[in-house]
Amino acid sequence: MRPRGAILMAGLVLSTLAMAPPAVSPRPTAVSQAPSGPQPPSGPAGQQPVPTPLPNEQARPSVITVESALVTVDVLVTDDKGRVLTALKKDNFRILDNGQPQRVTTFAPVNAPITIVLLLEYSEAASDYFAYKSASWGSDFLRHLESQDWVALVTYDMNPAVRVDFTRNKAAVQDALYSLGYPPFHETNLFDAVIDTLDRLQPIQGKKSVLLITTGYDTFSEHTLDATYKRLKESDATVFCIGMAESEYGLSEAGGLNYLQAKNQLDTFSRLTGGLAWFPRFQGELPSIFKSVTGFLRNQYALGFSPLEPARDGKYHKLTVQVVGADGRPLTVVDEKGKRHKVEVHAREGYTASKRPPENRART
Repeated sequence: MRPRGAILMAGLVLSTLAMAPPAVSPRPTAVSQAPSGPQPPSGPAGQQPVPTPLPNEQARPSVITVESALVTVDVLVTDDKGRVLTALKKDNFRILDNGQPQRVTTFAPVNAPITIVLLLEYSEAASDYFAYKSASWGSDFLRHLESQDWVALVTYDMNPAVRVDFTRNKAAVQDALYSLGYPPFHETNLFDAVIDTLDRLQPIQGKKSVLLITTGYDTFSEHTLDATYKRLKESDATVFCIGMAESEYGLSEAGGLNYLQAKNQLDTFSRLTGGLAWFPRFQGELPSIFKSVTGFLRNQYALGFSPLEPARDGKYHKLTVQVVGADGRPLTVVDEKGKRHKVEVHAREGYTASKRPPENRART
């Protein structure tokens, strides 16, 4: 077995930074340019929001909305070539809740520092091969974060473990990755790890996300796949997935139907929460993927609406976010060569509504 440090260094040497795709301003709506890049947070001058530490004891809330019933949706808008649109206004957005139009009451470009959990599969499966691979890829991701971004490190095999709580000290996370010992268990209890991480994230206010680097396999989690999907629907965290077994199983018959199922699970994790999933075959694909993750989080719009009173039913509601021009029709954009492109919207698919408390009835 090669030393872990040598394997991580090899992964670092192979990684290169990729350029972000240029922003495209929509036409012909002539919307004004929104501020680009991170903006100062609201509140006292110079004060930065500090994520709450990941709690040691699991809390298992059931809904993502608060008593005011305000539903917030973080939205990324691109053209069909993946170029980010940064010049949209509130009037460009339409939200449908179970098919019913809603009034957008809050709107702003998301400009807070990134708050992200790096969730890594780290088990003894495949003779530690994938454990070292996930640690190497996680190490590569850190260099794409900025000084004001928050990151936490969680690994899982039989059980999830918080290795580093939220910190801006990327070197501390890097040191934790280098100091990981040999994983003690073969199990990869993915479903348990995802649910545990979302539960720990729930008390943290504002935008938050998870970068899951995994094979996508689950051995014998206590939670089922359906329970995991349900928890994802209840969460307001965006989940990005990177499947790290494509080069081993995607091009051969070794993975079979089990691997196709694993990929489908990761695709669904991301789709339900408004994130994206990637399955790179080559190390050289990683820099552009990591840049896409951070670019995604830095260029979102934060939308909010308050559902009608009858909507407070405690049920899952389907969300549809549309982007329209001044004429109310679906927006199209024109690139520098005059070619028209369709607009694509990336947002979570729904939310679990708050439930109206039972009314107090007078005794007779």
